Amino acid sequence: MEMTLQVTIDCADPQRLVAFWCEALGYVPEPPPGGHASWRDYWADMGVPEEELTDGAGETPESVVDPEGRGPRLWFQQVPEPKTAKNRVHLDLKVGGGRDVPVAIRTQRVTSTVERLTKAGATVLRIMDEPAMEYYAVVLQDPEGNEFCVV
Repeated sequence: MEMTLQVTIDCADPQRLVAFWCEALGYVPEPPPGGHASWRDYWADMGVPEEELTDGAGETPESVVDPEGRGPRLWFQQVPEPKTAKNRVHLDLKVGGGRDVPVAIRTQRVTSTVERLTKAGATVLRIMDEPAMEYYAVVLQDPEGNEFCVV
């Protein structure tokens, strides 16, 4: 049995997170399948009842994909309730290169990525700088408060 992985993120504004996570990951908005003009058209063609399609649902992409086809699909599911607590699952953006790369270079790579993502709407929560362990990472929040790490 073949299995693929999709990460679903609850949110208030899928389009805002589509734009942010495309910037963060180098992903692209996922086009609707089968030549449909929009995801809404696709879902309607599949038989999804109109009452299940909220206002604006599927008019713009609500998911992003890795253009190289290696990473998981991210789907931003619109929900009515706001985020209220710390994530129990989060994404790690591993940009440093791992322990084989000197900590100074890893730190510069992480810092550069953090600067780019804060310009795109992320907020820094804390910096984890552990020189004795040769470890450097930054915990951020996306524009809706979902936590993730840049390592």
